[in-house]
Formats: sequence, structure tokens, C-alpha cells
Amino acid sequence: MLTMGTENAYEIEALMDEELSTHHHEDETVAGAIQNTADAMPALGIVAAVLGVIHTMGSITEPPEVLGKLIGGALVGTFLGILMSYGFVAPLATAIKGAQEANSKYTTCMKAGILAHMQGYAPAISVEFARKTLMSTVRPTFAELEEATDAIPPA
Repeated sequence: MLTMGTENAYEIEALMDEELSTHHHEDETVAGAIQNTADAMPALGIVAAVLGVIHTMGSITEPPEVLGKLIGGALVGTFLGILMSYGFVAPLATAIKGAQEANSKYTTCMKAGILAHMQGYAPAISVEFARKTLMSTVRPTFAELEEATDAIPPA
């Protein structure tokens, strides 16, 4: 839109905010669905245990060796539900959320730089606006940024 002649930075900012909000909402549905699955898995394990106990109760006249195996089998359902939830699915949901948050910071960085440019700031200041939105763990220092931009050949 900037290349098509839009010059009102406030309108562009409002439009960017709405588009980013929509994008983030769509991202959250994936991680949310996986987290809901993780939250449900211990309950499914309990259901498996209850079904195993019901099966065991149907064999109550069997000797203790047989009953022990049946009870052990019933408890495996609970164990698997908890293991899958807390050991695999929930960490996957957390990793997806982390990747989506990093992507969100990336788009926020671009937004800040574009808006600063539209408001007439010098390129170095516009880049500084963008740089300041990044997390300190990935934010280049001002000196590193200057070194990287100085290494770009002129167009």
C-alpha cells in the first residue's frame, strides 16, 4: 500500500494492527487445539483405567496372578495418558506457541520500521525504531547493526 501512494501513517498502522491481530488469532488456534489435546489426555488415561478395572471386575474369580496382570494393564492407560500429555503433546504446544511469538515479534519489528519511515524519520532512526521492538536475546547492538549496514554495497 505504501508503494501505491498511501501516505497516512495512522491509517496504515490501524490496518497493520488489524491484519496482525487476525494473523495472530489464526496462529493461536493451532497451538490451542494441541494444548486442548494435551489437557484431555490424562482424562482419556483415566477412562482407559476405568475400563480396565471393569474388565478386571468381570474376572474377579480368577487367581491373584491373573488379577494382578489385569489391574496392571488398567493402570497402563493412566500412565500413558499422563506421559503423552506432559511428556510429548504439551511441550509440542509450548514449542509452537514460542515459534509463533517469535514470528509475532518479527512482524512487529517490520511494522515499527515501516511506520517510522512513513513518518519521515531518517533511515538509521527508522531501523532503530524497529530494532528496539526485538527481544534482547536476538536484538543486535547498535554497533552490530551499523557494521552490517555498512557492509551492504550501494545500489
